[in-house]
Parts: sequence; C-alpha cells; structure tokens
Amino acid sequence: MPTDFGFPPTAEENRALVEQRLQDARTGDAVPETLRVEFRGRPIHVEVIDMDVDRLYYNPATHRVSAQRAHDPLREKELAKDAWSDAGQSYLHDLLMAKPSDPHQRDPDFDKLMESLREHRQNEPGLISREGVLVNGNTRRAALKKLGVRTIRVGVLPASCTWDDILTVELSLQLRPDRRREYSYINRLMAVEEQIQLGLPLAAISKLFHTTTPALERDTWVLGQLRDLEKRSEHGRNKLRLMDFEDAQERFAELYRVYVKEKARNKEKANTLLEYRLAAIVLDIAKTDIRAIHTDFREKFLEHRLPERSRAVEPEPPKAVSIPGLNRSVPAPSSETAQARALTDTLLRAKATQKSAATATPEEITDANQSVSVLGTAFGESVRAAVDESRKQRKRLAAPDRITAAVDDLQQCVTDLVMARGNNSLDEGAFDDALITLRQALTKVSAEASRSIQLPGEGLTWLREAVAGQQ
Repeated sequence: MPTDFGFPPTAEENRALVEQRLQDARTGDAVPETLRVEFRGRPIHVEVIDMDVDRLYYNPATHRVSAQRAHDPLREKELAKDAWSDAGQSYLHDLLMAKPSDPHQRDPDFDKLMESLREHRQNEPGLISREGVLVNGNTRRAALKKLGVRTIRVGVLPASCTWDDILTVELSLQLRPDRRREYSYINRLMAVEEQIQLGLPLAAISKLFHTTTPALERDTWVLGQLRDLEKRSEHGRNKLRLMDFEDAQERFAELYRVYVKEKARNKEKANTLLEYRLAAIVLDIAKTDIRAIHTDFREKFLEHRLPERSRAVEPEPPKAVSIPGLNRSVPAPSSETAQARALTDTLLRAKATQKSAATATPEEITDANQSVSVLGTAFGESVRAAVDESRKQRKRLAAPDRITAAVDDLQQCVTDLVMARGNNSLDEGAFDDALITLRQALTKVSAEASRSIQLPGEGLTWLREAVAGQQ
C-alpha cells in the first residue's frame, strides 16, 4: 500500500475553509475547544472546528480496513487507481460499515456507534489534515452520513502534516487503551507488520500497541502463517484472503504456543502437527476440540477416515533445499510432514474456490463443496475420537495423579515434623486426629480400588494389608 496518496481534488478549497473556521473559533466569544494528540513524538493541542461531513474524505491509508480491501477486487482496483474518486471513497464507506470477517454483512458495532451518535452526538472530535482527509473518525463520518447529520467536530493537524504523520497519528489514537472500536484482528496484525517494515524495534512497537515483545513475536509469526496460507490456497483466480481468518484469533494464539513447545522437542513433528491444526482451523473446528490434535493424529484417528483418493495420492518426494553461496543444503521435510501439507493444501484450495463463487465455474464449486464436505467429515469424526480418548485418558490418570499429589504433601509433612520437633511446636492432638482421618480415607480408597482392579499389584496389596480390619 502506498504511503503518499497526494491530495484530494478539493484540497485548496478545504485549506482555505479550515483556516477561516480556525480564525472564527479564535475570535469568537467562547473558549476554543482543543484536542490533545501525539504529533512527531510529543503531545500537542490542536484546535477543534466544525466541518461539513460531505466536504471531508475517508483516509485511503486507514488501518481499519486494510485487510477488507481485498473483499471486492474490482472496487479495490478503482480505489488503488484513484483514492479520491467517488468510486474509491464509496468503497471505503461501505467497508467502514461492514463486518470485518464478512463485508457482505453490516457490523453490529457500527450499528451501536450509530445509535450512540443518534442519542448523544459526538463525545470526542475526529481529526483531519488541512486538506480535509480524516486521520481519525472515519467510521464516525460514515455513521453521521447514514444518520443525515451535516457537520462533524474535528481537530486540525498542523499545516506541515505529511502522510507519514497521518499514519503515525492514526495509530497512536486508535491504539489508546480507552478506544471504543478496536482494529479488527487481521488489521491489527498488518499494522504491526507495517511498523516493523518501517524499521521500528519491537520494544518501541510494543509500547505503541500497548502490548509485550513476546506477544508481538507471536503476532508476526501468525501473520506469516496467514500469508503462507493465502499463497498456498491460490489456484487460478481463486484464493483465500487474510480477512477469511478474522475470527480465528484465539485458535492461532494457541497454535503458536503449542508449536513453539513442540518445536523445542522435535521440529519435524512440530511441523506435522502444525499442518493438521491449520487444516482444523480452516475447517472452523472449535479451539477446545483442536487441542486433541497431537503428533499421532493421522496415524491413530485420521488415516482410516480419509477418502481413498486422499490416501492414495502421495506427495512428490521431498527434496533438500540448497543454500546459495554456501554449497550446503537444508534437509527436506519428512514424508509425513509433506503428506500433511499436501492434505492441507487440498483443503485450502477447495475453501478458496468456495469463497470465490463469483469467479469459479459451477464445476469447480461442486468439486470444492465435495472436497470440503468429505475432508470436513473425516476431520470432524477424527477430532471427536481424539477428544473422547483424551477424556478417557484424563479419567484414567485422575486417581493416580491425586495419589501422587498426596504423597508430595506427606513428604512435606516429614519435613514439618522435623522442624516442629526442633522448636517443640507440634500440636499432637490435632496431628493424631489428622492421622485418624487419613486412616479412614485410605480404607475407602482400598475398598473402591479393590472393586475396580481385578488383579491387584504390589501397591494395592500393601494397602489392603495396611487397612485390614478397618473396613
């Protein structure tokens, strides 16, 4: 996205009008209203005036709809060609009102903003350049236009304001902790990426975004995965868009944690796990169910549920990747990882075709629907089986884990007794009562374990003998 869009066609008229209204505000009877903003690294107070809603322009560089601009390629082309044209501004207007994850729908948060403006008018002014470009308040302008309100209160940036200033000021305002309407998930990731590309260190970016450096490292990893998925899904004119993953924030955050932990143990298994969990995210499987996908997922659950054609088609043998200039090569992914990646690619392309109904042929749509349905059923059944086994495993481990925890407490009790003996602080009566309670508990454990275990081992045999005569 370019960082300099030039000036709108009415820039000169707007500069003159803004200057006139600033003069009117200064010479009026009331105390002029001001707005505090961060400008070039320091806080300044800018003057606030009223401007006609229809004279202002939406900011084509706004981070609020960065990902959503890919929604309609034809309208995006018009916007990229001339950001100030009626067609380009109309597209921005529609995107500002739309739901980030599905621009076909109106955003419920936009409707809430309209209702708030209808009832309370503007609580805070927007912000413009002297040429009439909205730096902050783009969505408010869209809402005011829908409501038929003719004017909007706006602060005015200094005359020396550049496009770099506009981008920086917009971020500083939109990322304040008290903001009402946050950037969507993908647009926030893209805004982080933009700051990294500008050369800012992560520590500075984390301060700007009110987050931490580890969180930024996670976000950059996630955006890298998303861009890779977008690229892998492309075939012909069909491909997924970043905004198609708008609702997967929590699933990607958990995927990052699991992948990093598994990679520290075994990189190949981590990459295989990554592919199957990415496929589950593409299929919109719930986060709590995705947790049941582990490195043995295909072997134990998925393989026999896959359609024959998915099992029969093997990916090309992986080839080592050479490093130019070093006369060395990096080992290729294992066949298991390549197999998992091929399956995910099939699913990505099918999903891309479904999302591109306007450009795909009826035959392509039919094939894509069938692929998603078959693979979705296989994954769904496999994940449910994995979840069931995980629940059974937790139940199997619950009783032993509790015994282990009790042993830890008893070992600590030995240390406490030694210390109590040294300072003569043991409450002997309370200790004796606790031992009686322990005997009663062990008696019950022995009885229930004897009912559950047909062939007792050494431990249960000891427990039976220890509590003999107490039942």
